[in-house]
Amino acid sequence: MERNCLECGTKLQGRVDKKFCDDGCRNNHNNRLNRETTNAIRNTNNSLKRNWRILNSLNPKQKSKTTRGKLLELGFNFNLYTRIYTTKAGAVYYFVYDQGYLPLENDYFALVKRE
Repeated sequence: MERNCLECGTKLQGRVDKKFCDDGCRNNHNNRLNRETTNAIRNTNNSLKRNWRILNSLNPKQKSKTTRGKLLELGFNFNLYTRIYTTKAGAVYYFVYDQGYLPLENDYFALVKRE
């Protein structure tokens, strides 16, 4: 029974359970199958990194304050964060990795860095 590479279609030789002619075809095949999922993850990670860079640039001394307008101007996405921390007093901090922000009154935000 003749077997062909699942990616390029060339005739396979060797093991009976072989599916690809080489590592390149195997990688191309699997990358193509996972492209949609991988792209969604890559885009989310890139947005999280952008949020982290923005918070990090506005918070050089571990604690600072900024406005919603400044964050939006720099491209901050308020829908993406890595965790939420609620204090005993009920204040809700949103974190992007180790950089966090606390919504305050009048569209101000307290920025913090958690170690």
